[in-house]
Amino acid sequence: MGIKVLFIYPNTYGMNMLPPAIAIFSSLLKSKGNQIQVFDTTYYAVDFGIDADGAKMDRLNVVPFSMGSRDIRIKNTDWKEDLKKQLNDFKPDLIAMSSTEDMWELGVKILKQAKEYKVKNDVPVVVGGVFPTFAPEICSKEELVDLVCVGEGENALIDLCEKIEKKEDYLNVTNLWVKKDGKVIRKNSISKPVDINSSPKIDISIFEENRLYRPMMGKVYKMFPVETIRGCPYTCTFCNSPDQMNLYKKNTKGGYFRKKSMDLVYKELKYFKENHGVEYNYFWADTFLAMNAKEFDEFCEMYSDIKLPFWMQTRPETVTDYNMKKLAEVGLHRISFGIEHGNEEFRKKILDRRWKNKDIIAKLKIPHKYGISFSCNNITGFPTETRKLAFDTIELNRELNADNATINAFMPFHGTPLRKMCEDLGLITPDKITKCITGESILDMPYYPRHEIEAVKKCFSMYIKFPKNRWKEIERAEQTDKEGIKIFNELKKEFLEKFMPKPDADPHGGIEAFQDLDNNKSVADEMH
Repeated sequence: MGIKVLFIYPNTYGMNMLPPAIAIFSSLLKSKGNQIQVFDTTYYAVDFGIDADGAKMDRLNVVPFSMGSRDIRIKNTDWKEDLKKQLNDFKPDLIAMSSTEDMWELGVKILKQAKEYKVKNDVPVVVGGVFPTFAPEICSKEELVDLVCVGEGENALIDLCEKIEKKEDYLNVTNLWVKKDGKVIRKNSISKPVDINSSPKIDISIFEENRLYRPMMGKVYKMFPVETIRGCPYTCTFCNSPDQMNLYKKNTKGGYFRKKSMDLVYKELKYFKENHGVEYNYFWADTFLAMNAKEFDEFCEMYSDIKLPFWMQTRPETVTDYNMKKLAEVGLHRISFGIEHGNEEFRKKILDRRWKNKDIIAKLKIPHKYGISFSCNNITGFPTETRKLAFDTIELNRELNADNATINAFMPFHGTPLRKMCEDLGLITPDKITKCITGESILDMPYYPRHEIEAVKKCFSMYIKFPKNRWKEIERAEQTDKEGIKIFNELKKEFLEKFMPKPDADPHGGIEAFQDLDNNKSVADEMH
Protein backbone atom coordinates (compact mmCIF):
# COMPACT_ATOMS: atom_id res chain seq x y z
CA MET A 1 0.00 0.00 0.00
CA GLY A 2 2.66 2.53 1.02
CA ILE A 3 2.12 6.01 2.48
CA LYS A 4 1.60 9.51 1.11
CA VAL A 5 4.66 11.77 1.01
CA LEU A 6 4.57 15.49 0.28
CA PHE A 7 7.92 16.96 -0.73
CA ILE A 8 8.38 20.65 -0.12
CA TYR A 9 10.88 22.46 -2.32
CA PRO A 10 11.54 26.06 -1.27
CA ASN A 11 12.82 28.02 -4.23
CA THR A 12 12.44 31.44 -5.83
CA TYR A 13 12.03 32.32 -9.46
CA GLY A 14 15.27 32.28 -11.42
CA MET A 15 17.19 30.21 -8.88
CA ASN A 16 17.50 26.41 -8.82
CA MET A 17 16.19 24.28 -11.66
CA LEU A 18 14.08 21.17 -11.19
CA PRO A 19 15.63 19.28 -8.24
CA PRO A 20 16.95 15.90 -9.47
CA ALA A 21 17.21 14.58 -5.91
CA ILE A 22 13.46 14.85 -5.28
CA ALA A 23 12.80 13.33 -8.72
CA ILE A 24 15.00 10.34 -7.80
CA PHE A 25 13.33 9.95 -4.41
CA SER A 26 9.91 10.00 -6.06
CA SER A 27 10.86 7.14 -8.40
CA LEU A 28 12.27 5.07 -5.56
CA LEU A 29 9.34 5.65 -3.22
CA LYS A 30 6.73 5.05 -5.90
CA SER A 31 8.40 1.72 -6.71
CA LYS A 32 7.65 0.73 -3.09
CA GLY A 33 3.97 1.62 -3.44
CA ASN A 34 4.07 5.12 -1.95
CA GLN A 35 2.18 8.10 -3.36
CA ILE A 36 4.16 11.29 -3.98
CA GLN A 37 3.33 14.94 -4.51
CA VAL A 38 5.50 18.06 -4.41
CA PHE A 39 4.87 21.65 -3.36
CA ASP A 40 7.38 23.75 -5.29
CA THR A 41 7.41 27.53 -4.73
CA THR A 42 9.44 28.42 -7.84
CA TYR A 43 6.62 30.14 -9.72
CA TYR A 44 5.07 31.86 -6.72
CA ALA A 45 5.75 35.35 -5.41
CA VAL A 46 6.85 34.18 -1.98
CA ASP A 47 8.05 37.46 -0.44
CA PHE A 48 11.54 36.19 0.21
CA GLY A 49 14.40 38.54 -0.64
CA ILE A 50 14.14 39.04 -4.40
CA ASP A 51 11.13 37.50 -6.10
CA ALA A 52 10.21 37.44 -9.75
CA ASP A 53 8.31 40.70 -9.50
CA GLY A 54 11.48 42.57 -8.60
CA ALA A 55 14.19 40.34 -9.96
CA LYS A 56 15.73 42.71 -12.50
CA MET A 57 19.25 43.69 -11.56
CA ASP A 58 22.12 45.49 -13.24
CA ARG A 59 23.74 42.19 -14.16
CA LEU A 60 25.88 42.83 -17.24
CA ASN A 61 27.10 39.22 -17.22
CA VAL A 62 23.68 37.62 -17.76
CA VAL A 63 22.31 37.37 -21.28
CA PRO A 64 18.81 38.89 -21.25
CA PHE A 65 15.98 36.42 -21.66
CA SER A 66 12.25 36.21 -21.11
CA MET A 67 10.38 33.18 -19.84
CA GLY A 68 7.30 34.72 -21.44
CA SER A 69 8.69 33.53 -24.79
CA ARG A 70 7.60 30.04 -23.66
CA ASP A 71 4.44 31.36 -22.02
CA ILE A 72 5.79 30.78 -18.50
CA ARG A 73 4.66 33.24 -15.86
CA ILE A 74 4.39 33.69 -12.13
CA LYS A 75 1.28 32.14 -10.56
CA ASN A 76 -1.47 34.58 -9.64
CA THR A 77 -2.71 32.49 -6.71
CA ASP A 78 -1.71 32.74 -3.05
CA TRP A 79 0.92 30.11 -2.22
CA LYS A 80 -0.33 29.84 1.37
CA GLU A 81 -3.84 28.96 0.25
CA ASP A 82 -2.54 26.55 -2.39
CA LEU A 83 -0.38 24.77 0.19
CA LYS A 84 -3.29 24.49 2.60
CA LYS A 85 -5.52 23.05 -0.12
CA GLN A 86 -2.86 20.54 -1.23
CA LEU A 87 -2.32 19.36 2.34
CA ASN A 88 -6.04 18.91 2.97
CA ASP A 89 -6.69 17.21 -0.38
CA PHE A 90 -3.63 14.93 -0.47
CA LYS A 91 -3.46 14.24 3.28
CA PRO A 92 0.26 13.26 3.44
CA ASP A 93 1.58 10.89 6.11
CA LEU A 94 5.07 12.42 5.85
CA ILE A 95 6.31 15.87 4.90
CA ALA A 96 9.85 15.89 3.47
CA MET A 97 11.67 19.14 2.73
CA SER A 98 14.80 19.40 0.59
CA SER A 99 16.47 22.78 0.95
CA THR A 100 19.63 24.61 0.04
CA GLU A 101 21.13 26.81 2.77
CA ASP A 102 20.07 30.04 1.10
CA MET A 103 16.49 28.74 0.86
CA TRP A 104 16.35 27.30 4.40
CA GLU A 105 14.57 30.28 5.96
CA LEU A 106 12.01 30.22 3.16
CA GLY A 107 11.54 26.50 3.85
CA VAL A 108 10.89 27.19 7.51
CA LYS A 109 8.36 29.83 6.48
CA ILE A 110 6.54 27.20 4.40
CA LEU A 111 6.64 24.66 7.22
CA LYS A 112 5.05 27.20 9.54
CA GLN A 113 2.16 27.47 7.09
CA ALA A 114 1.83 23.67 7.26
CA LYS A 115 1.88 23.66 11.07
CA GLU A 116 -1.87 23.38 11.56
CA TYR A 117 -2.05 20.30 9.32
CA LYS A 118 1.08 18.74 10.85
CA VAL A 119 -0.08 19.15 14.45
CA LYS A 120 -3.68 18.13 13.81
CA ASN A 121 -2.69 14.94 11.99
CA ASP A 122 0.54 14.18 13.90
CA VAL A 123 2.58 14.09 10.66
CA PRO A 124 6.39 13.92 10.99
CA VAL A 125 8.60 16.37 9.09
CA VAL A 126 12.00 15.27 7.76
CA VAL A 127 14.49 17.73 6.25
CA GLY A 128 17.51 16.90 4.13
CA GLY A 129 20.09 18.31 1.76
CA VAL A 130 23.61 19.63 1.99
CA PHE A 131 22.63 22.23 4.59
CA PRO A 132 20.95 19.77 6.99
CA THR A 133 23.88 17.41 6.42
CA PHE A 134 26.45 19.94 7.59
CA ALA A 135 24.33 22.01 9.96
CA PRO A 136 22.06 19.44 11.62
CA GLU A 137 22.34 21.29 14.93
CA ILE A 138 20.77 24.39 13.35
CA CYS A 139 18.08 22.48 11.45
CA SER A 140 17.09 20.34 14.42
CA LYS A 141 16.36 23.47 16.49
CA GLU A 142 13.37 24.29 14.32
CA GLU A 143 10.18 23.46 16.22
CA LEU A 144 8.43 21.86 13.24
CA VAL A 145 11.34 19.59 12.27
CA ASP A 146 11.16 16.05 13.69
CA LEU A 147 13.93 14.36 11.69
CA VAL A 148 17.13 15.59 10.05
CA CYS A 149 18.71 13.53 7.27
CA VAL A 150 22.52 13.66 7.42
CA GLY A 151 24.01 12.43 4.14
CA GLU A 152 22.19 10.87 1.20
CA GLY A 153 18.46 10.42 1.52
CA GLU A 154 17.59 7.44 -0.67
CA ASN A 155 17.86 4.61 1.86
CA ALA A 156 16.71 6.70 4.80
CA LEU A 157 13.48 7.73 3.07
CA ILE A 158 12.64 4.20 1.94
CA ASP A 159 13.15 2.83 5.47
CA LEU A 160 11.31 5.75 7.08
CA CYS A 161 8.25 5.32 4.86
CA GLU A 162 8.17 1.60 5.60
CA LYS A 163 8.32 2.26 9.35
CA ILE A 164 5.54 4.84 9.15
CA GLU A 165 3.34 2.49 7.08
CA LYS A 166 3.79 -0.31 9.61
CA LYS A 167 3.36 2.12 12.51
CA GLU A 168 6.75 1.07 13.82
CA ASP A 169 9.32 3.09 15.74
CA TYR A 170 11.75 4.84 13.36
CA LEU A 171 14.29 5.66 16.05
CA ASN A 172 17.05 3.61 14.39
CA VAL A 173 16.68 4.61 10.74
CA THR A 174 20.18 5.26 9.37
CA ASN A 175 21.27 8.81 8.49
CA LEU A 176 18.53 10.33 10.66
CA TRP A 177 18.76 12.58 13.70
CA VAL A 178 15.56 11.88 15.61
CA LYS A 179 13.79 14.35 17.90
CA LYS A 180 11.32 13.78 20.69
CA ASP A 181 9.63 16.49 22.74
CA GLY A 182 11.73 19.11 20.95
CA LYS A 183 15.11 17.51 21.68
CA VAL A 184 17.41 15.29 19.62
CA ILE A 185 17.40 11.86 21.24
CA ARG A 186 19.22 9.81 18.58
CA LYS A 187 21.96 10.52 16.05
CA ASN A 188 22.06 7.46 13.81
CA SER A 189 25.09 6.37 11.84
CA ILE A 190 25.45 7.11 8.14
CA SER A 191 24.95 4.29 5.66
CA LYS A 192 27.36 3.68 2.80
CA PRO A 193 26.97 5.81 -0.34
CA VAL A 194 24.18 4.51 -2.56
CA ASP A 195 24.91 2.69 -5.79
CA ILE A 196 23.90 5.30 -8.36
CA ASN A 197 23.89 2.59 -11.02
CA SER A 198 20.89 1.03 -9.31
CA SER A 199 18.91 4.28 -9.28
CA PRO A 200 15.75 4.39 -11.42
CA LYS A 201 14.98 7.06 -14.00
CA ILE A 202 14.07 10.31 -12.33
CA ASP A 203 10.36 11.01 -11.97
CA ILE A 204 9.49 14.41 -13.41
CA SER A 205 5.75 13.73 -13.45
CA ILE A 206 5.34 15.25 -9.97
CA PHE A 207 6.53 18.63 -11.25
CA GLU A 208 4.76 21.15 -13.42
CA GLU A 209 5.77 20.98 -17.06
CA ASN A 210 7.21 24.48 -16.96
CA ARG A 211 9.86 23.43 -14.38
CA LEU A 212 11.83 21.86 -17.23
CA TYR A 213 12.22 25.19 -19.02
CA ARG A 214 15.40 27.15 -18.36
CA PRO A 215 17.40 29.88 -20.11
CA MET A 216 20.73 29.37 -21.82
CA MET A 217 22.51 32.18 -23.66
CA GLY A 218 19.33 34.23 -23.97
CA LYS A 219 17.12 31.41 -25.24
CA VAL A 220 14.70 29.33 -23.19
CA TYR A 221 14.87 25.56 -23.70
CA LYS A 222 13.04 22.53 -22.39
CA MET A 223 15.98 21.22 -20.43
CA PHE A 224 16.70 17.93 -18.70
CA PRO A 225 19.07 17.54 -15.70
CA VAL A 226 21.37 14.54 -16.18
CA GLU A 227 23.47 12.85 -13.50
CA THR A 228 26.72 11.25 -14.68
CA ILE A 229 28.83 11.73 -11.55
CA ARG A 230 28.01 12.23 -7.88
CA GLY A 231 30.63 14.04 -5.86
CA CYS A 232 33.86 15.55 -7.12
CA PRO A 233 37.51 14.40 -6.98
CA TYR A 234 38.78 17.95 -6.41
CA THR A 235 39.07 19.77 -3.09
CA CYS A 236 38.15 23.41 -3.71
CA THR A 237 37.75 25.04 -0.31
CA PHE A 238 34.64 27.08 -1.23
CA CYS A 239 32.78 23.87 -2.18
CA ASN A 240 31.22 21.18 0.02
CA SER A 241 32.92 18.30 -1.83
CA PRO A 242 35.96 18.07 0.53
CA ASP A 243 33.74 17.93 3.62
CA GLN A 244 31.37 15.51 1.87
CA MET A 245 34.28 13.17 1.16
CA ASN A 246 35.60 13.50 4.72
CA LEU A 247 32.15 12.82 6.19
CA TYR A 248 31.76 9.56 4.30
CA LYS A 249 35.37 8.50 4.79
CA LYS A 250 35.05 9.01 8.53
CA ASN A 251 31.66 7.37 8.93
CA THR A 252 31.61 4.63 6.29
CA LYS A 253 35.31 4.08 5.46
CA GLY A 254 34.34 4.61 1.82
CA GLY A 255 34.50 7.36 -0.78
CA TYR A 256 31.72 9.65 -1.91
CA PHE A 257 32.79 10.14 -5.55
CA ARG A 258 30.93 7.80 -7.93
CA LYS A 259 30.32 7.50 -11.65
CA LYS A 260 27.19 6.36 -13.45
CA SER A 261 27.48 3.80 -16.23
CA MET A 262 27.16 5.32 -19.70
CA ASP A 263 24.63 2.66 -20.63
CA LEU A 264 22.26 3.91 -17.93
CA VAL A 265 22.91 7.54 -18.86
CA TYR A 266 22.06 6.71 -22.47
CA LYS A 267 18.79 4.99 -21.56
CA GLU A 268 17.71 7.98 -19.49
CA LEU A 269 18.64 10.50 -22.20
CA LYS A 270 16.87 8.48 -24.87
CA TYR A 271 13.74 8.09 -22.79
CA PHE A 272 13.34 11.78 -22.00
CA LYS A 273 14.09 12.86 -25.55
CA GLU A 274 11.54 10.49 -27.07
CA ASN A 275 8.84 10.69 -24.39
CA HIS A 276 9.09 14.24 -23.06
CA GLY A 277 10.41 16.26 -25.99
CA VAL A 278 13.56 17.44 -24.20
CA GLU A 279 15.43 20.04 -26.29
CA TYR A 280 18.60 20.50 -24.27
CA ASN A 281 20.57 18.43 -21.74
CA TYR A 282 22.16 19.85 -18.62
CA PHE A 283 24.86 17.66 -17.06
CA TRP A 284 24.92 18.55 -13.38
CA ALA A 285 28.25 16.94 -12.54
CA ASP A 286 30.55 19.29 -10.60
CA THR A 287 33.40 18.39 -12.98
CA PHE A 288 31.95 16.70 -16.04
CA LEU A 289 35.31 15.78 -17.56
CA ALA A 290 36.48 13.89 -14.48
CA MET A 291 36.59 10.84 -16.76
CA ASN A 292 39.30 8.51 -17.97
CA ALA A 293 39.89 8.06 -21.71
CA LYS A 294 37.71 4.95 -21.95
CA GLU A 295 34.78 6.60 -20.18
CA PHE A 296 35.09 9.70 -22.34
CA ASP A 297 35.02 7.72 -25.60
CA GLU A 298 32.03 5.74 -24.32
CA PHE A 299 30.20 9.00 -23.65
CA CYS A 300 30.92 10.39 -27.13
CA GLU A 301 29.80 7.19 -28.81
CA MET A 302 26.64 7.10 -26.71
CA TYR A 303 25.78 10.77 -27.17
CA SER A 304 26.24 10.70 -30.92
CA ASP A 305 22.84 9.01 -31.03
CA ILE A 306 21.16 11.65 -28.83
CA LYS A 307 22.01 14.62 -31.02
CA LEU A 308 20.81 17.34 -28.64
CA PRO A 309 22.76 20.41 -27.55
CA PHE A 310 24.14 20.15 -24.03
CA TRP A 311 25.82 22.15 -21.29
CA MET A 312 28.47 21.04 -18.85
CA GLN A 313 30.78 22.53 -16.26
CA THR A 314 34.38 21.50 -15.81
CA ARG A 315 37.83 22.80 -14.91
CA PRO A 316 40.30 24.31 -17.40
CA GLU A 317 42.89 21.60 -16.71
CA THR A 318 40.50 18.90 -17.99
CA VAL A 319 40.41 20.45 -21.48
CA THR A 320 42.37 18.95 -24.39
CA ASP A 321 42.23 19.49 -28.11
CA TYR A 322 40.99 15.92 -28.50
CA ASN A 323 38.09 16.08 -26.07
CA MET A 324 36.89 19.49 -27.28
CA LYS A 325 36.88 18.31 -30.89
CA LYS A 326 34.98 15.13 -30.03
CA LEU A 327 32.44 16.89 -27.81
CA ALA A 328 31.78 19.55 -30.44
CA GLU A 329 31.02 16.79 -32.92
CA VAL A 330 28.35 15.24 -30.68
CA GLY A 331 26.56 18.43 -29.63
CA LEU A 332 28.42 20.32 -26.88
CA HIS A 333 26.86 23.78 -26.93
CA ARG A 334 28.35 25.55 -23.95
CA ILE A 335 30.80 25.06 -21.08
CA SER A 336 31.07 26.82 -17.75
CA PHE A 337 34.60 26.95 -16.36
CA GLY A 338 35.33 27.64 -12.73
CA ILE A 339 38.16 30.18 -12.73
CA GLU A 340 37.24 31.67 -9.34
CA HIS A 341 40.31 33.89 -8.86
CA GLY A 342 43.08 35.42 -10.94
CA ASN A 343 45.96 35.51 -8.45
CA GLU A 344 47.93 32.28 -8.61
CA GLU A 345 49.27 32.32 -5.05
CA PHE A 346 45.93 33.32 -3.53
CA ARG A 347 44.14 30.67 -5.60
CA LYS A 348 46.60 28.01 -4.43
CA LYS A 349 46.77 28.99 -0.77
CA ILE A 350 43.14 29.90 -0.06
CA LEU A 351 41.14 27.96 -2.68
CA ASP A 352 43.35 24.87 -3.19
CA ARG A 353 43.37 25.37 -6.96
CA ARG A 354 46.89 25.00 -8.23
CA TRP A 355 46.97 25.80 -11.92
CA LYS A 356 49.09 28.55 -13.47
CA ASN A 357 47.39 31.44 -15.27
CA LYS A 358 49.37 30.80 -18.44
CA ASP A 359 48.06 27.23 -18.53
CA ILE A 360 44.45 28.38 -18.01
CA ILE A 361 44.82 30.90 -20.84
CA ALA A 362 46.28 28.27 -23.15
CA LYS A 363 43.56 25.71 -22.38
CA LEU A 364 40.72 28.15 -22.91
CA LYS A 365 41.84 28.96 -26.43
CA ILE A 366 40.76 25.44 -27.44
CA PRO A 367 36.92 25.56 -27.13
CA HIS A 368 36.52 28.46 -29.58
CA LYS A 369 38.70 26.57 -32.04
CA TYR A 370 35.80 24.12 -32.35
CA GLY A 371 32.96 26.62 -32.14
CA ILE A 372 32.13 25.94 -28.50
CA SER A 373 31.03 28.92 -26.44
CA PHE A 374 31.99 29.14 -22.79
CA SER A 375 31.53 31.20 -19.68
CA CYS A 376 34.02 31.77 -16.87
CA ASN A 377 32.73 31.83 -13.31
CA ASN A 378 34.57 33.95 -10.77
CA ILE A 379 34.18 34.79 -7.10
CA THR A 380 35.24 37.80 -5.06
CA GLY A 381 35.00 38.64 -1.38
CA PHE A 382 36.94 35.62 -0.12
CA PRO A 383 38.36 35.82 3.41
CA THR A 384 41.75 37.67 3.35
CA GLU A 385 41.09 38.93 -0.21
CA THR A 386 41.50 42.63 -1.05
CA ARG A 387 40.28 44.88 -3.85
CA LYS A 388 43.79 44.80 -5.31
CA LEU A 389 43.69 40.99 -5.44
CA ALA A 390 40.25 41.13 -7.05
CA PHE A 391 41.75 43.08 -9.94
CA ASP A 392 44.02 40.10 -10.64
CA THR A 393 40.78 38.23 -11.39
CA ILE A 394 39.77 41.01 -13.77
CA GLU A 395 43.19 40.92 -15.48
CA LEU A 396 43.03 37.16 -16.01
CA ASN A 397 39.52 37.32 -17.43
CA ARG A 398 40.65 40.00 -19.91
CA GLU A 399 43.01 37.36 -21.32
CA LEU A 400 40.45 34.55 -21.56
CA ASN A 401 38.08 35.92 -24.22
CA ALA A 402 35.10 34.09 -22.72
CA ASP A 403 31.69 34.51 -24.30
CA ASN A 404 30.48 35.45 -20.85
CA ALA A 405 32.26 36.06 -17.56
CA THR A 406 30.35 36.10 -14.28
CA ILE A 407 31.37 37.16 -10.80
CA ASN A 408 29.61 36.44 -7.54
CA ALA A 409 30.28 37.35 -3.95
CA PHE A 410 31.78 34.52 -1.92
CA MET A 411 29.17 32.76 0.19
CA PRO A 412 30.41 30.94 3.32
CA PHE A 413 28.11 27.93 3.17
CA HIS A 414 28.13 25.36 5.94
CA GLY A 415 30.06 22.25 4.98
CA THR A 416 32.89 24.06 3.18
CA PRO A 417 36.47 24.51 4.45
CA LEU A 418 36.25 28.28 3.90
CA ARG A 419 33.22 28.47 6.19
CA LYS A 420 35.42 27.17 9.02
CA MET A 421 38.12 29.67 8.07
CA CYS A 422 35.61 32.53 8.23
CA GLU A 423 34.45 31.36 11.65
CA ASP A 424 38.04 31.09 12.90
CA LEU A 425 38.75 34.62 11.66
CA GLY A 426 35.69 35.94 13.46
CA LEU A 427 34.01 36.99 10.22
CA ILE A 428 30.87 34.96 10.88
CA THR A 429 29.29 33.08 13.77
CA PRO A 430 28.69 29.31 13.48
CA ASP A 431 24.92 29.71 13.64
CA LYS A 432 24.69 32.35 10.89
CA ILE A 433 22.73 31.12 7.88
CA THR A 434 24.08 32.15 4.49
CA LYS A 435 21.53 33.66 2.10
CA CYS A 436 22.71 34.45 -1.41
CA ILE A 437 19.36 35.47 -2.86
CA THR A 438 20.40 39.14 -3.03
CA GLY A 439 23.89 38.24 -4.25
CA GLU A 440 25.53 40.53 -1.68
CA SER A 441 28.42 39.49 0.53
CA ILE A 442 27.46 38.72 4.12
CA LEU A 443 31.02 39.13 5.42
CA ASP A 444 32.19 42.34 7.05
CA MET A 445 35.92 42.56 6.28
CA PRO A 446 37.77 45.81 7.05
CA TYR A 447 40.40 45.06 4.38
CA TYR A 448 37.73 44.44 1.70
CA PRO A 449 34.43 46.00 2.85
CA ARG A 450 31.08 45.09 1.34
CA HIS A 451 30.72 48.30 -0.66
CA GLU A 452 34.03 47.56 -2.44
CA ILE A 453 32.96 43.99 -3.18
CA GLU A 454 29.68 45.23 -4.64
CA ALA A 455 31.49 47.90 -6.69
CA VAL A 456 33.83 45.31 -8.23
CA LYS A 457 30.89 43.03 -9.03
CA LYS A 458 28.86 45.89 -10.49
CA CYS A 459 31.54 46.95 -12.99
CA PHE A 460 33.34 43.62 -13.47
CA SER A 461 32.15 43.08 -17.04
CA MET A 462 33.06 46.64 -18.02
CA TYR A 463 36.59 46.30 -16.64
CA ILE A 464 37.00 43.13 -18.71
CA LYS A 465 35.58 44.36 -22.01
CA PHE A 466 36.43 48.05 -22.23
CA PRO A 467 40.03 49.18 -22.91
CA LYS A 468 42.16 50.11 -19.90
CA ASN A 469 42.25 53.78 -20.86
CA ARG A 470 38.61 53.88 -19.72
CA TRP A 471 39.21 52.33 -16.30
CA LYS A 472 39.14 55.69 -14.51
CA GLU A 473 35.72 56.31 -15.98
CA ILE A 474 34.56 52.85 -14.90
CA GLU A 475 35.95 53.41 -11.41
CA ARG A 476 33.84 56.54 -11.14
CA ALA A 477 30.82 54.50 -12.28
CA GLU A 478 31.28 52.28 -9.20
CA GLN A 479 30.08 55.12 -6.98
CA THR A 480 26.46 55.41 -5.93
CA ASP A 481 26.12 59.20 -5.99
CA LYS A 482 24.11 60.94 -8.71
CA GLU A 483 27.06 61.44 -11.07
CA GLY A 484 28.31 57.87 -10.54
CA ILE A 485 24.90 56.43 -11.36
CA LYS A 486 24.69 58.61 -14.49
CA ILE A 487 28.12 57.43 -15.71
CA PHE A 488 27.24 53.79 -14.94
CA ASN A 489 24.00 53.99 -16.93
CA GLU A 490 25.79 55.52 -19.90
CA LEU A 491 28.49 52.83 -19.80
CA LYS A 492 25.86 50.13 -19.34
CA LYS A 493 24.01 51.26 -22.46
CA GLU A 494 27.24 51.21 -24.46
CA PHE A 495 28.21 47.82 -23.05
CA LEU A 496 24.88 46.24 -23.93
CA GLU A 497 24.97 47.61 -27.47
CA LYS A 498 28.54 46.41 -28.11
CA PHE A 499 28.81 43.16 -26.24
CA MET A 500 25.44 41.69 -25.27
CA PRO A 501 23.39 39.57 -27.69
CA LYS A 502 19.72 40.34 -28.04
CA PRO A 503 17.24 38.11 -26.17
CA ASP A 504 14.59 36.03 -27.92
CA ALA A 505 11.70 38.18 -29.09
CA ASP A 506 8.76 37.80 -26.73
CA PRO A 507 5.45 38.52 -28.42
CA HIS A 508 3.58 38.03 -25.14
CA GLY A 509 5.59 40.35 -22.94
CA GLY A 510 6.26 38.48 -19.71
CA ILE A 511 8.82 38.53 -16.94
CA GLU A 512 12.58 38.54 -16.97
CA ALA A 513 14.78 36.88 -14.39
CA PHE A 514 18.16 37.95 -13.12
CA GLN A 515 19.98 34.65 -13.10
CA ASP A 516 20.92 32.59 -16.13
CA LEU A 517 21.42 28.86 -15.70
CA ASP A 518 25.15 28.77 -16.21
CA ASN A 519 25.55 31.34 -13.45
CA ASN A 520 23.76 29.17 -10.91
CA LYS A 521 26.06 27.75 -8.25
CA SER A 522 23.39 26.00 -6.22
CA VAL A 523 21.75 23.73 -8.70
CA ALA A 524 22.87 20.43 -7.18
CA ASP A 525 22.80 21.54 -3.56
CA GLU A 526 19.75 19.47 -2.71
CA MET A 527 18.85 16.46 -0.60
CA HIS A 528 21.90 14.47 -1.72
